Order: sequence, then structure tokens, then C-alpha cells
Amino acid sequence: MKERAKSVLLFTAALMLLGIAYILFNLSTGIGIPCLFHSLTGYSCPGCGVSRMIISILKFDFLSAVHYNAALLFLSPAILVLAVQLIYKYIKTGSKMLSRAQSVTVVVIIVILILFSVIRNLPGFEYLR
Repeated sequence: MKERAKSVLLFTAALMLLGIAYILFNLSTGIGIPCLFHSLTGYSCPGCGVSRMIISILKFDFLSAVHYNAALLFLSPAILVLAVQLIYKYIKTGSKMLSRAQSVTVVVIIVILILFSVIRNLPGFEYLR
């Protein structure tokens, strides 16, 4: 159990350091990670605007955060709860399997993100892009 907790902690720390480095790089240079889907199609994907959303949250500019990616902003608490549940279960049991409720939650989140992606690309919904 200690080894699993240690690996989760190291992975989380590495992920956070990478995120902080990216944000600092983005803020100092204005260069972000381009969206391959948007570059190829001209349409916004479910993740378009996430970097700007996170930076807006860090600046306590929640109105801008909603503008950049409302779906992921509002789904973030559910995603965070799901992640904490999965990490806890993995540390305690070593299992990476999702429960039925967790699987349903993941499917619902994916469906919401797909619908959001379609809607934000429709005429009249430009404010969601």
C-alpha cells in the first residue's frame, strides 16, 4: 500500500510541476499548446480553451473561465471527485477498475463534452468557442 501511495504522490507531483511550468511558460511567452483538432478542422473540440480557463481561474477571473470552456469548468468538481475516488481505491486495493457508478459517470461526462463540442460549433453559439 505504501508503494502505491508513493507512486501516486510522485505522479501527482510530476503532473503538477509540469502544469505549473506550462502555465508559467504560457504567461511569460503567450505561447500555448495548439489544438490539433482545431488546426485541422477549424472547429473547437471539447478541450479547446482549457489552458486559458485554468489561467483565468488562477487569476480569480471566473467569468472568463466560463467563457473559455464552460463545460469543463462545471464538470471539474465531478471529475475531481471521480479522480479522488479512483486514487483512494487504487492505494487501498491496487485495483484500477471502475465501479458501475463510476463507469456511468465517465460515460455521462463524455456525452456532455461531446454535446458541448457540437453545440459550441453551431451558428449562434459562437460565444461558447
